[in-house]
Amino acid sequence: MTGVIPSQTLRKMIDDGQIGADPAIPADQVQPASLDLRLGTTAYRVRASFLAGEGASVAERLSRFEMHRVDLSAGAVLEKGCVYVVPLMEHLDLPAGIHAVANAKSSTGRLDILTRLITDGGVEFDRIHPGYSGPLYAEICPLSFSVLVRPGMRLNQIRFREGHATLPDRDLRALHTATPLVDGPAVIDAGLGFSVDLAPRAGTLVGYRAKPHTGVIDLDLIDHYRPADFWEELHSSDGRIILDPGAFYILVSREAVHIPPAYAAEMAPYLAMVGEFRVHYAGFFDPGFGHDGAGGRGSRGVLEVRCHETPFVLEHGQVVGRLVYEHMVTVPDQLYGAGIASNYQGQGLKLSKHFAAP
Repeated sequence: MTGVIPSQTLRKMIDDGQIGADPAIPADQVQPASLDLRLGTTAYRVRASFLAGEGASVAERLSRFEMHRVDLSAGAVLEKGCVYVVPLMEHLDLPAGIHAVANAKSSTGRLDILTRLITDGGVEFDRIHPGYSGPLYAEICPLSFSVLVRPGMRLNQIRFREGHATLPDRDLRALHTATPLVDGPAVIDAGLGFSVDLAPRAGTLVGYRAKPHTGVIDLDLIDHYRPADFWEELHSSDGRIILDPGAFYILVSREAVHIPPAYAAEMAPYLAMVGEFRVHYAGFFDPGFGHDGAGGRGSRGVLEVRCHETPFVLEHGQVVGRLVYEHMVTVPDQLYGAGIASNYQGQGLKLSKHFAAP
C-alpha cells in the first residue's frame, strides 16, 4: 500500500518505537493524518536560519550559530524578527519505506510564525528522508507578533507517507466528478486551484492586515485577544485590494473546499509568475475537512498571504494557490471535525483561535 499514514497506524508506530517522545505522546496529539509536535524546554537564539547539511548534526550547527539560550520552563517570549531553534520532545526511528513532511499548524500560520522542521543531516526544511533516525527541531521566527511559548506547545505537525501518494490530475478530475471537491467549477492543473474571495455576499469585510506594533500573544490563551488590538480590517467594495510589500494578510478562498475521508491534501503556492506574494504557511488539510458527514459543509480555506518586493493588485476570483490531494493508506479512524475539537471546521474568514469573535 502507498499513501499517507492514518491515525490508527500512527498509534502503532508510537507503540513500536518508530515515533518516540519524552514525555510520552498523549492521545490528542494524534490527528487524522498527522502528528502534532511539542516544543521542548530550551530555545536557542541563533544568528541566522540554517540547515544541518549532509553529514552534520543540528547540535554541531548550534555550537556555531547560537547567540544565547532561553529557558521556556516558566514561559518565555520569542521576539518578533528573531530566529530560534527549539529541540522538540519527539524523535524518530523510521523504517526504510516511510518518509515524512512537516508544516506549521493552522493557528501558527495565522499568526505569521514561520515554523519549519530541521533534522540532523537535513538538506531541506520540513522534509525527512526514509529511514531517518534521530532528533527533531523546530526553527521558529515570529514575523508579525512576539509570542509567549511554553514547553509542550504545538506549533507544527508531521505527516508520514509510504511511497508516492499524490493524485494525478486525471484521478483528481474523476474524484471531483464522484464527490465534488469545491462548490463550483474545478480548476485542475497540477492540483486543484483555489481563488481569493474579495466580493463577500454580505458587507465589505474581505480580510485582515497585521498591525506593525502590538503586544505579545500568549499562545495558551484561546478566544482571548481583541482583534482590533492586533489587526486592521480590510474592506473592499470593488473586488480588489492592493497588497503592501512586507505586510501580512489573512484572506479567505472563494471556494468551499472538501477533503473526502479517504484523502488528505496539502496547500501549495501557485506559480510565482502570477504575482509578488506568497500564499503558503499552514499547509495540511486533514481527511474530513469540509466533509458534510464531519460537520464541515461550506468550509473555506483561510489564506495566509505575504507580499514581497512590490505592491500588487489582488482581484476577486484570482487563482492564488492549489491543493495537492493525496491518497490515504486507509481511511483514518477519526476525521477532522468529527468529535476531536477541530477549531476550523465549517470556517469562513477567520483569525486564529486566540482571538475573540469580532
